Amino acid sequence: MILFGFFIVIGITVFALSRDASSGSSANLVVWGTIEESAFNALSKASTLDGNDLITVTYVQKDPADFNQDFIEALAEGAGPDIVILRDDFVHKNSSKLFTIPYKNMPEGTFKSKFIEESEIFLTKEGVLAVPLMIDPMVMYWNRDIFTNNLVSQPPEYWDQVYPLVEKMTKKDSGGNVLQSVIALGESRNITNSKDILAMLLLQAGTTITSRSGDKVVSTFNLPYDLPVPPSDSAISFYTQFSNPTSNYYTWNRSLPTSLNMFLGGNLAMYIGFASEIFPIQQKNSNLNFNVTYVPQTRNTARKTVFGHMYTMSITKQSKNVASAFAAIMALTEVPALEALETVTSLPPVRRDMLANRPSDAYRSIFYSSALISRSWIDPEPTATTNLFRDMIEGITSGKLRQFEAISRANAELSSLLK
Repeated sequence: MILFGFFIVIGITVFALSRDASSGSSANLVVWGTIEESAFNALSKASTLDGNDLITVTYVQKDPADFNQDFIEALAEGAGPDIVILRDDFVHKNSSKLFTIPYKNMPEGTFKSKFIEESEIFLTKEGVLAVPLMIDPMVMYWNRDIFTNNLVSQPPEYWDQVYPLVEKMTKKDSGGNVLQSVIALGESRNITNSKDILAMLLLQAGTTITSRSGDKVVSTFNLPYDLPVPPSDSAISFYTQFSNPTSNYYTWNRSLPTSLNMFLGGNLAMYIGFASEIFPIQQKNSNLNFNVTYVPQTRNTARKTVFGHMYTMSITKQSKNVASAFAAIMALTEVPALEALETVTSLPPVRRDMLANRPSDAYRSIFYSSALISRSWIDPEPTATTNLFRDMIEGITSGKLRQFEAISRANAELSSLLK
């Protein structure tokens, strides 16, 4: 702790010199975020900020629906926070308001060795835009009763293993209406997490969706990547086939309830959701006989991939206490602090050294492994891209657009958003 404190002092001093701040002055920091206040309080209390006479932290919990507007208005009035806790898909949108931590203060190599790989989307040419705090990886919930009744012992490990399950487990009435579905894929509006599921399939297929190019972020959505079939083509073909009534693997349509409600009602064999959904699922139907496993993977790929939402901390450009804010972020990512956060949220840590200690609990073990292989993408505007993905899928499934037309249009719209 003494050694760590020494490096914190050094870090503060360097920051103070770079921003003409006073390293000896005290700071009252304000942090805004959408995570529960109880979670942040546990995080802060377990860190070295607790009892620190020079740095005090006040957390303000914001409604996710109001956060962006409140943030803009506060900055305009000169009353914005010093630190913001943002989900990964809100970082790029607010990047012009955030202070980039120079690599001389947080070396790139140190960052990569400390945090999981998904966090590298926050590394820019100049430095670190956001520091990881918490990861919520995608997992697969599966109905044990449906599997048992169909004499299937294990959920699929690979996507191609879903095909025989569709033929075996899908139930329809005499009119061809789906009564029991195997998996919710193929549509958008009634599939919970549809955008993130599709993004995961795209990442698994081999596209990064977007990528940094110098000082800019560009769309890589429809690039071929030297493959016979562009990754976006193969991912979207796989996704949409499950809602095509003429397909042998038809198991979903837009007239069904939401995928989450189908799963809660015991009529969906597999539900793709986030680790954070486990307790709400248990609370909403305590009699549901389910288990948790990894999301299926694509065969013969270089690496395993799941999608994950990462919560991060960033310093605002408007802050008059940049040095102290940096010191606070470093303290809040200490091992004891992140352990306390995990206790409250049950979400896996973002530090590699902590993920090396695999818990014995079955659910948490799945969450830890999924955190290590989590990835995301640089999303320019989450609401706009949700609509973009939805319009692309519905254009294909309705027959209004051919697949290559829908993908080309989505790529053009994504490029426009990034500009």
